[in-house]
Amino acid sequence: MVLAVVVGAGAGLGSVAFRWLITTFTHLFSGHADYASAGGRANPHVPWLGPFFVVVAPVVGGLLYGPLVDRFAKEARGHGVPEVMLAVAQRGGRINPQVCVVKALASALCIGSGGSVGREGPIVQIGSALGSTLGRVAKVPTEQLRLLVACGAAGGIAATFNAPLAGVFFAMELILGTFSAEAFAAAVLSSVTASVIGRAAFGNTAFLALPPFHVQHVAQYGLFALLGVVAGVVGVGFTRVLYWIEDACDWAWRGPEWLRPAAGGLLLGLVLLALPEMYGVGYPVLHKATQGGYVIGFLLLLLVGKILATSLTIGIGGSGGVFAPSLFIGAMLGAAYGAIAGHLIPSTAGNVGAYALVGMGAAFAGASRAPITAVVILFELTGQYTIILPLMLAIVLAAATGRLLSHDTIYTLKLRRRGIDLRTPAPPGHLGTKWVDTVMEAAPQPLPVDTELLAASDELTRSHHGVLPVVDAHGRCLGMLTARAVAKALADDPDGQPLRVGDLVQPVPVITTQMQLATAVHALAAAPGTGLPVLDPGKEHLVGWLTHQGALRAMHGAVPTPPAAVA
Repeated sequence: MVLAVVVGAGAGLGSVAFRWLITTFTHLFSGHADYASAGGRANPHVPWLGPFFVVVAPVVGGLLYGPLVDRFAKEARGHGVPEVMLAVAQRGGRINPQVCVVKALASALCIGSGGSVGREGPIVQIGSALGSTLGRVAKVPTEQLRLLVACGAAGGIAATFNAPLAGVFFAMELILGTFSAEAFAAAVLSSVTASVIGRAAFGNTAFLALPPFHVQHVAQYGLFALLGVVAGVVGVGFTRVLYWIEDACDWAWRGPEWLRPAAGGLLLGLVLLALPEMYGVGYPVLHKATQGGYVIGFLLLLLVGKILATSLTIGIGGSGGVFAPSLFIGAMLGAAYGAIAGHLIPSTAGNVGAYALVGMGAAFAGASRAPITAVVILFELTGQYTIILPLMLAIVLAAATGRLLSHDTIYTLKLRRRGIDLRTPAPPGHLGTKWVDTVMEAAPQPLPVDTELLAASDELTRSHHGVLPVVDAHGRCLGMLTARAVAKALADDPDGQPLRVGDLVQPVPVITTQMQLATAVHALAAAPGTGLPVLDPGKEHLVGWLTHQGALRAMHGAVPTPPAAVA
């Protein structure tokens, strides 16, 4: 409990620092406190560029945070929450300590230079990394380490949004995935501590100041119910588009990863030039939409634009959350829906702002399927208790719709695409408690990518593994060369066969030293030959070899052969 308070204090201070970084970088890159509400004006720092500075800003930002993430903490890329969920579920709560600093700087640079993402994902990852680091220094048991990670997430959400209850339920429902008296008490202590610090820095007011909304006619409940279903569909659609665009960016980019955010930043800049309301988080635009400040057509344009801009920001390697974009999308959807209902049945529909508010919670619930968190966080963000019944109705229907349409949420789909299912329990016994770096063996001598095929076949003949790892000129592991692939190439075309192993290299599942063995065995089960390469935490360099025999020995507590240095 003492550590939970300390983690909450750290998350609160981290939240204050993170928001200051975002404000500073936004003013530096755009010349405004929040360019989303600036109406496409020029940057006063470079007035000669006019509104075209938004094409340059994401490129410059990408040149700064791209190398930072690639060099020091690759897990800081993306929206952050899935990495925390994975750390709690399958890595015993272990998160690299450098994530705190790298994630804060990278996300602040990304948002400040125009990245259309939120700040909740980064602060969750920052607070969780702090909790993990403190727990490992204090040498607490694994279960308590997981709990401290969740406390960091709760504190980050609480301080950032002035939402202590939402922080607790976010940690319980999304990060831990379970409820217990001990976990609830620790999360509350962390959340309250962080909220006190956040309120001292930002004031004790609702995050979104809105006039009170009321249900004026009983028929409105039917309208809110239908909005919940529509928002659930839109939430799932947002999830699909997000990962479709990320796949497209992965397919299109062939250069170094550190340069990817800058190159992709040019595309993002063109989107911002066409629709400057997509710059950064966009809370001023969201607030204006809840007050009925936009026409229906422009609301729908903002909805589509946010989906595209957020997906592109994540796809090019940006760093930021998807919670705020889902609220933005839901607000645009709800406001447009309410405006249409007002035109069709003006005597029944009621205030457009009420539909925008309900749409915010419903869209998040449809994407994340966290209905408790959605209800609580919308209540705390707005202080609107008068609309709680239609809010609960729409959120539950949105979550149910999302479940009917998709097996995964916006958070778990990122992990499933890597072959990780958080709902699959770890195997019993020793296997579920060991890490890859404790059971890996010495790796076979790797083949350079430009090795001639005949020479490689000789190496495979002398090797007892049946496969050999392939590395590039910088020592980065590219995959494996199998004896079967070489034999097939020689048999199919003995005169014109490929001359280099790079033509036959096969990609392999990424297994790192910090992966839990229970997760790695799923990839190992389908591996050709005797095993799979083990990479360093940066997912580049070969450091060991995981074999079927090594995994079996781990089940019986045997000690594997220590890995030797790889040339």
